[in-house]
Amino acid sequence: MDDRFSRLNQYRCMWVMVFFDLPTETKIDRKRATRFRKDLLNDGFGMFQFSIYTRFCASRENAQVHIKRVKSSLPKNGKVAVMQITDKQFGMIELYHGIKEVEAKPPPQQLELF
Repeated sequence: MDDRFSRLNQYRCMWVMVFFDLPTETKIDRKRATRFRKDLLNDGFGMFQFSIYTRFCASRENAQVHIKRVKSSLPKNGKVAVMQITDKQFGMIELYHGIKEVEAKPPPQQLELF
């Protein structure tokens, strides 16, 4: 299959998920945690839930670029996990607010500049 037609394939597109539990006991810990969250937001991540941020990537290679950026901004203390899943897998997430199932938001429009 021609690569042009598989560019936004649900199995090629990836979601990068960052899970973290950072200390906030001291002023410096709070500052580091805030900096880490801001770095995620500046790199195009959005809050999925508190301490879980996600980013849509058009390819595995693009996902690796953003994972590298997350690793470069890791705070000194705390726990951070990075996971990548396909768009197809992400689409199978069941979301609930209380006992009511809610529709997942569609992925953001990915702009590509040549």
